[in-house]
Amino acid sequence: MIDITKFVSNQTEELDQHETQKISEFDSGEVTWILACTAITWIMIPGVGFFYNGMAPRKSSLILIITCFWSVALVSIQWYIIGYTLCLSNTGGPLIGNVDHIFLRNIGSGSSIGNPQIPALLVGIWYCLFASITPTIIIGAVAERARLLPSVIFIFIWSTVVFDFLTYWTWNPNGWTYLLGALDYGGGTPVHISTGTAALAYALVMGKRQNPKDKPPHSMAHVILGTSFIWLGWLIANAGSGLKPNLRAVVVFITTNLAASVGGVTWAALDYRKDKKLSAFGFCCGAICGLVAITPASGYVTPSSSLAFGFLGALSCHFCLGLKRFLPMDDAFDVFCVHGMGGIVGNILTGVFAQKSVAAVDGTIIEGGWLDENWKQVGIQLIDTVAGVLWSFVWSLIILYVIDKIPGLHVRVPEEVELQGIDKSELGDSMYHHLEDIESEGSRIPESLSLLNKDKDILKPIFVESAQTMLQGVISNDEAEKGTIKND
Repeated sequence: MIDITKFVSNQTEELDQHETQKISEFDSGEVTWILACTAITWIMIPGVGFFYNGMAPRKSSLILIITCFWSVALVSIQWYIIGYTLCLSNTGGPLIGNVDHIFLRNIGSGSSIGNPQIPALLVGIWYCLFASITPTIIIGAVAERARLLPSVIFIFIWSTVVFDFLTYWTWNPNGWTYLLGALDYGGGTPVHISTGTAALAYALVMGKRQNPKDKPPHSMAHVILGTSFIWLGWLIANAGSGLKPNLRAVVVFITTNLAASVGGVTWAALDYRKDKKLSAFGFCCGAICGLVAITPASGYVTPSSSLAFGFLGALSCHFCLGLKRFLPMDDAFDVFCVHGMGGIVGNILTGVFAQKSVAAVDGTIIEGGWLDENWKQVGIQLIDTVAGVLWSFVWSLIILYVIDKIPGLHVRVPEEVELQGIDKSELGDSMYHHLEDIESEGSRIPESLSLLNKDKDILKPIFVESAQTMLQGVISNDEAEKGTIKND
């Protein structure tokens, strides 16, 4: 048996051992900056949940929000156990860190390598938030048919085998792509390329939906709310990635916001060209494409260059949607087209537009990209991109196939459950209990309360009429889906 009291006592003693590194030597302003960035970045977790929730059919929407919260809970535990040491070890090899800091041991009050003015523990919780948000992106690919228990088991294992490795390669000074010279400021490879390709693997293992045709969002309000949270959190996540509140962070904030803005306008313009309508949903998708594309370059490019990331990011992702019909998998919310394709385009464009003058604002030295006549940078970016695609896709397939073969952990719900909606089956809850109550009571409304009594020409009470109007708007998608299935 492990004596937990001795373990906790040992960790407390570690904080007192480093007499030469007093906590008072940390810069309180820079500590406050990263603490604030970490807290605000957290809002992206419900942001992804609400975005996906709004896109899904209402009876399979609640599970998408709660899965995001399962992700932050399980990955936080994983990070405490082993994630921190695998990603942030100071003496690891080129592939992965060691286990010196398992259970957050041997850290004490030491300072961060990236910024000696803040504690290593603070950088740890900052990266923990990135690790928690990342798997939430994947679940959109398997909406309407994924069981919750296998999903959260996948998230825990995937975070260890895929995210931690790619994070170490990208940002740890000992990682092989870092040593190669790959540029990735905010997470193009470990966050977006990894989740986009993992989404394809998950959709492949899961199989197609019973009704795979595109459906309108059941709640555009939730989509817009989610986009708002994502945009806000993304601004802070990118700006905080340098770990310092300085002029470079200001530049990152501007480039990130500009790319998102251009992405939203570009996608809306493409939709208008086709349908002669400025789609609200298209604007939200385009803004996220712009955010994805600028992420690896946000700390290396000028505001003027960021316009190209927003435009080309949204354009390439929009084009990708036209090709998805050729794929053998059903990516429900086009996670690969938005995050995978956006991350790939962003990585390559970073090799073109990165400038050493931008990085030098806070003393960082890079060779730049094509604008600085460093012609090899695009090749380095391609190596980093291909490595991320292959590592994530192959390992995601392996993890999912193994989970699916374990008795009781089949990744997909039964066909009848999928058609009825998976919230009740997986959670025992639903997004709109009150509407379901109205639906069930609807058949028992007395004749005297009918909308128009044929004999007496009496209108029904206003509350019944309002309920019927509300129901008609909310459940119309469900009825359309059922009708499509029957016709098929």
